[in-house]
Amino acid sequence: MSDASIPYSGERLDQLELMVLHMMTGDELPIWAVPDLARELQDPEGVSDAIRGLRTTGLVHETSDGHVFPTRAAVRMVEITGKVA
Repeated sequence: MSDASIPYSGERLDQLELMVLHMMTGDELPIWAVPDLARELQDPEGVSDAIRGLRTTGLVHETSDGHVFPTRAAVRMVEITGKVA
């Protein structure tokens, strides 16, 4: 029997990845410096892990100077699913 209230091990990272993706697809900036995202979300280590996960899955591009921006697939995903608070 499974208890839905028990979080799975990657739940925190999944939520952080969604928060990062929603910030990046918002109305503010089309491209972000990773330290700026970390400062905005007040979680430097977690944001680095989230960026790595998003980049690995093809939802974020990273420039050679450390700036990140969402892929077209990421933008479309957020359009389809909407931004959940």
